[in-house]
Amino acid sequence: MMKRWLPFPLLSVVLLLFWLLLNESVAPSDILIGAVLGFFVPLLAKPLVPDGYPKLNKPFALFRLLGMALVEIVRSCLNVSWLILSSRRHGLNSQFITIPLDMRNQYGLALLSCLINSTPGTVWVEILPGKHELALHVFDLHDAQWWVDTIKTRYEQPLMEIFEQETPKP
Repeated sequence: MMKRWLPFPLLSVVLLLFWLLLNESVAPSDILIGAVLGFFVPLLAKPLVPDGYPKLNKPFALFRLLGMALVEIVRSCLNVSWLILSSRRHGLNSQFITIPLDMRNQYGLALLSCLINSTPGTVWVEILPGKHELALHVFDLHDAQWWVDTIKTRYEQPLMEIFEQETPKP
């Protein structure tokens, strides 16, 4: 019965806490609004997540991956900023490449998409139908194989360890 009214109790609590942090007060009206948000947002989100929470096999690997991704995002931001601000931008080699994916877990693919799109200089375009290959746009491509290896080893492999039961052998 409780799952019917509070499908994601942790999300409800987090929404309430974030609401209170954003308002910098704990007035009764703020608590009420946060509680209403914490009640209705998970109810509205329930159809988007029919299987419930994703099962994390290695939660500490997720934190390690997110830390590494944060470093990559900052590094890439500096590189792309330099390319845009320098006089070298006329020699940019923007291209699309394809990366074969072994991962099938919907949560892993969603997080991979978020990580790739958060990194300046790259854009997740689509998973090519029937092939399960990622079409990726790279702002300044020098070595396509480096990108394939980087996505597969730094991102896909850890995500498969985190979200999938068994990692397929190459």
